[in-house]
Amino acid sequence: MINKLTDIKISGDREIEHVPSIKDKALRINLNQNIYGTFAEIGAGQETVRNFFRAGASSRTIAKAMSAYDKDFSDAIYGEEVDGRYVTESRLKKMLTHEINLVEERLSREKHPDKLFFSYANTVATIDFAKQNKGHGWVGIVYQLEPNEAYNEITLHIRFKENDAKLQQETLGILGVNLIYGAFYKYNDPKKLLRYLYDHLDKDQIEVDNINFSGPRFAEVDNRLMSLQLVKNGMTDAVMFGPDGKNILPATVLYKKNILALRGSFRPVTKVNMDMYEESYNMFIKENKVDKDNTFVVFEITLSNLKAEGEIDERDFLDRAELLCKLGQTVMISNFQEYFKVVEYFSSFSKARMGLAMGVNNLIEIFDEKYYRHLSGGILEAFGKLFYRDLKVYLYPMKDPMGNIITSENLKVHPRMKELYKFFKFNGKVVDIKDYEEKNLDIFSRKVLKMICRSEDGWEDLLPKGSAELIKKDKLFSFACEVDFKKEAEKMN
Repeated sequence: MINKLTDIKISGDREIEHVPSIKDKALRINLNQNIYGTFAEIGAGQETVRNFFRAGASSRTIAKAMSAYDKDFSDAIYGEEVDGRYVTESRLKKMLTHEINLVEERLSREKHPDKLFFSYANTVATIDFAKQNKGHGWVGIVYQLEPNEAYNEITLHIRFKENDAKLQQETLGILGVNLIYGAFYKYNDPKKLLRYLYDHLDKDQIEVDNINFSGPRFAEVDNRLMSLQLVKNGMTDAVMFGPDGKNILPATVLYKKNILALRGSFRPVTKVNMDMYEESYNMFIKENKVDKDNTFVVFEITLSNLKAEGEIDERDFLDRAELLCKLGQTVMISNFQEYFKVVEYFSSFSKARMGLAMGVNNLIEIFDEKYYRHLSGGILEAFGKLFYRDLKVYLYPMKDPMGNIITSENLKVHPRMKELYKFFKFNGKVVDIKDYEEKNLDIFSRKVLKMICRSEDGWEDLLPKGSAELIKKDKLFSFACEVDFKKEAEKMN
């Protein structure tokens, strides 16, 4: 006899993952006799700690909760910021360091030998009264999983999407609980921990566009891969990391900058890619309204270029990233299929003049109507968004099968697009890169990758200096060789 409704299963049922409520998550932590620490929340109320107070048994978990709203009070506690801003990663780091040091100082290990200390902090700006700036913030936790163990740390940057300050505060409170719960109970699988941040939240409520893990429990975590997961999961549209491999916040590095972007697969990065970059950069910094010292270069890889076998291959991604980083470049991973979306994204951080460097093939594709059928205004809407901004396209030539060099002067677009193309060309929105290396026009990433995989001679000369040595030393693109060209061989047989 079945006594419980939950025991009943109907043919065709699908397994549904049980997601604990926010109250259940907070209560589980509260009832743990060892988890003990502090909360410091600035700018959006004490919404996270409120959930722990409401859950009950909070005295077992909360040693202190505070909110230093006044700037002078905040500076007196955590120190002044060089740039005078308060909603920054630097402020969050100072808060976490200060608070966990206080925990260690004020709570004796002799008295609490089994306690797992933690400090949760956030510094947040919610939507302004005029509803012009939707708000953003930094959230983080530093914590132990064993007494006397070195501390682990998780920090992230969020952007609010809701248009009400109260809703934003409540959203932050839920995210905070999810982070603390995930830090203690999901630390063994950081990828899942990322997804669990959105428990009881929707992606149209909040965006996570930067995350970093550190500490003994995350020694094997590559934060570049975590960035990739943010884009893959739809938690943000784009992430960036610098030449040192560390995640960086796009809003910080792109703010009011002259931006030059290069899109490609970079599998691997070749001499033609670097020649395109160098020549377009030289042209870009000579433009009016472009300040060389205020120029930022981005190598962008779209998510569609990271796919192998229908899924994103992480090893392949890291191989490309490694090469670009060694060349001193900043890498951006995005969900943007169309170029106009890239420009829109950059424009949200900067109104200064921008540049796009691309090959002839890419430009011809831009003038293909099929990519814009989902837009109510079609290709005209896309081009309005693309070229309305202070933007210029730097065009790298290509060689056709007959050996002719194709430039902006003789490229062929669809007859219906001919006049539209002439309009942008006439208005100087498309300019040719003229100081190019003609021998580079015969270099194609796909061909180079085949040569690497087949151990053919001569591929080293097709790559930028130092790249070949790195590929050999670290055996880069071995996965690509195994997957891509194994299949080719099977088809031929």
